[in-house]
This record gives sequence, structure tokens and C-alpha cells, in this order.
Amino acid sequence: MIPPEPAPQPPQPPLPALPNHVVTTIENLPAEGGGSLSASSRAGVRQRLRKVLNREMLISVALGQVLSLLICGIGLTSKYLSEDFHANTPVFQSFLNYILLFLVYTTTLAVRQGEENLLAILRRRWWKYMMLGLIDLEANYLVVKAYQYTTLTSIQLLDCFVIPVVILLSWFFLLIRYKAVHFIGIVVCILGMGCMVGADVLVGRHQGAGENKLVGDLLVLAGATLYGISNVWEEYIIRTLSRVEFLGMIGLFGAFFSGIQLAIMEHKELLKVPWDWQIGLLYVGFSACMFGLYSFMPIVIKKTSATSVNLSLLTADLYSLFCGLFLFNYKFSGLYLLSFFTILIGLVLYSSTSTYIAQDPRVYKQFRNPSGPVVDLPATAQVEPSVTYTSLGQETEEEPHVRVA
Repeated sequence: MIPPEPAPQPPQPPLPALPNHVVTTIENLPAEGGGSLSASSRAGVRQRLRKVLNREMLISVALGQVLSLLICGIGLTSKYLSEDFHANTPVFQSFLNYILLFLVYTTTLAVRQGEENLLAILRRRWWKYMMLGLIDLEANYLVVKAYQYTTLTSIQLLDCFVIPVVILLSWFFLLIRYKAVHFIGIVVCILGMGCMVGADVLVGRHQGAGENKLVGDLLVLAGATLYGISNVWEEYIIRTLSRVEFLGMIGLFGAFFSGIQLAIMEHKELLKVPWDWQIGLLYVGFSACMFGLYSFMPIVIKKTSATSVNLSLLTADLYSLFCGLFLFNYKFSGLYLLSFFTILIGLVLYSSTSTYIAQDPRVYKQFRNPSGPVVDLPATAQVEPSVTYTSLGQETEEEPHVRVA
């Protein structure tokens, strides 16, 4: 027996449309897990974070911190030499570094052929590198000398003067233009530095004698200005010429001038040093850190910029402080951690977007690149008023350089 078919049910009436205010309320309901953003909004936030915290930016920040760690090693070895062994020989320490640069990079230039040879470079640009070597030497000497006259707090604050010097020189001579986010990042970094100085005052960290504070402050400002000139000049050289040429010529003229200054001003101090294996080891450690800093800094500057490098170096004092907690029994303050992360946030903000160069390419009549072709532009070619430049992108090893008629 076949069961009867069920009676067809009447069609269900359509659901009434929800009012607009109800739809809005549903869309704004908390997401799963208690979040207040929808899935698409969260995806947008993650995408923006990935855009800001990209691999190139993180590498740039990390490279800057490597330089800070090298400066930390320089500071620690200098502190041991001056305080524990009474070896106050800043010129001799610089002389050792310049000798290493001479042995490695100047000899490399000496064995090269053609336009990259040492003699060819000296014939064309000897007086420029002589000025740069003297500036670099005196920048190091003036800041170290300032410790005898002023306080640690003054040196830490006034040494930040190198940042506006680098910005102004980059603006007028390298034609680099900054965006609002760059200035925000710079201000955040300087605020972090101020937080560290405030922590030093609160915990009563050793401030130094400060017997002639005005003289010491002027020495710091002069040294910071020379540092800024040296850094911007270095950036120009490594972008238009080569890293090896810069280091080789700095080694040549730096060793020459520091040797003269050592013989005149510091030979008596050098004779007073109580030489033993510990002092020798400290000098070796200092020279290794200094040589690493000089060799590695051009690579970081070429990948980022002189401004970015000087912002990164603000954390060097904090690394020295963290080491001093264990080595010299410094007192700890939570403001030090706040300062460290504030500076890192400022670095991330500064590195999150690229700078650019505002220039007329006719400013440069010729870009010389012996390994690449030289391209002549026709006189009727359209000249772009500005060229975009990014400090975070990958750079090619060889680019055709341009001669503009």
C-alpha cells in the first residue's frame, strides 16, 4: 500500500527588513574574542602594520643598533682605561684606529689600477680628503675633551645637536627632503633621550666634575657640529664614489694628522701609561670596536641615511648604562626602559616612510661610474624637476650614470 503524499504547505512569507539602526548595531557588535573591530577592519589594520613594519625597515633599525653596540664597546673600554688605569690618551686611541684603516683600505687603493688607484685619487681630490680627515679627528677629540670640563648630562643633551646639523646639511647640500612623519620620529627620539637624562639625574648617576661648564659645553657643540659635517660628507662620498675610497683616504689623512697631534699634545701622557697585558687588551678591544664602527657605518649610511644613523646612535648610552648595571653597580630606573623604547618608536616612525631628493638633474653635469656606461641625454629631453629617493629600498650594484648636456 502506497502512503498518501503529504499535503503541500503554504509558502512562508518573507522576513521583514530590519530597520537601519538595527543593522548598524549588528555591524558594530563586538567581534569574537571581545574585539571591537570587524574582520575586514582587523585585516586592514594588519595590512597597514605590515606596510609600516616591513622587512627593510626592521633591517635598517637593526643595523643602527649594531652601530650603537659598537659605540657601547668603545665607551666601556675608554672608561676602564681612563678610570681604572689612568690612561687618558684619546688621540693615541684614534691614531690606532686610523692606522688600522690605513693598513686595510689605503693599501687596497694603492694596489688598484686606473682611476681607482691611490695616486690618481690624490691628484684629483687630495685637499678635500685632507679637510675631511682633520674634521673627523677633531670631532672625536673635542667630545672626549669635554668630559674634563662639563657634566655627563650636558654632554648627553648637547651631543644631540648633531641631529639638526645633519638635517640642515642634508637639506641644503644633499637636497634631501623630509616628510612630516620624519620630523615626528626625530622629536620622539629626542624626547626619549631627554627621558634618559632625567633618569640619570633622579638616580644620581655620576655627573663629572663640571669645573668649567661653559668651556665643556662649547667643546661638545663644536664636536657635534664637526660630526654632522663628517657624516653628511661621508654619505655624499659613499653614494657618488665608493666606501673603500672614503675609508682609505680617512685612514691616510687621519693617521697623518693624529700622529702629529699625538707627538705635540699627548706624548707625555703616553709615557705615563703603566703598560701591562690588561691595558694592552683594552687598547686592542677599543681599536677593534672603533675599526668595526668605521668599516660598518658607511654600509648603514648607504642603506639608510646619515640622519637615520645618528638617531640610531642615541641608544648607545643606554646600552652602556645597561652594561654598567652589572660592571659598575649603576642604579636602575624604569625611566631607562621607557627611554629605550621611546627612541625605538621614534626610529620606527622615521624609517616607516622614505625621504626623497628634490633636485634638477642638471645640477650634476656628470656622474662618474668607471664600471658602468655613461649615457648622454639629448638636449631636447624632458628634465624631471624632482627624483624620488628611498632610503629603505634595495640598491643595485651598478647603475648607468648620466651626463646632462
